Amino acid sequence: MPVVLLRSPLRDLAGGNRSLEIPGATVGEVLRALEGTWPKTTGWVLDERGVIRQHVNVFVNGERASADASVTDNDRLHVLPSITGGSE
Repeated sequence: MPVVLLRSPLRDLAGGNRSLEIPGATVGEVLRALEGTWPKTTGWVLDERGVIRQHVNVFVNGERASADASVTDNDRLHVLPSITGGSE
């Protein structure tokens, strides 16, 4: 199964798991399965249309990927939410 690597705050929403094996043939299927398994992650990565949110980056084996990108059992998906804010 593809391995999904999560950083905060997504890791916290997925029960503190940094690394999860999640089934799916595309990035979108894996991310929907992540939401199905860990409902608190719903809406954080995918929007209501199933598109990866603008401020979230998903990489498959180090290459940026869209929701329709194919994945295999040996792939590693890194889900990186953007960090915003700063000093004024």
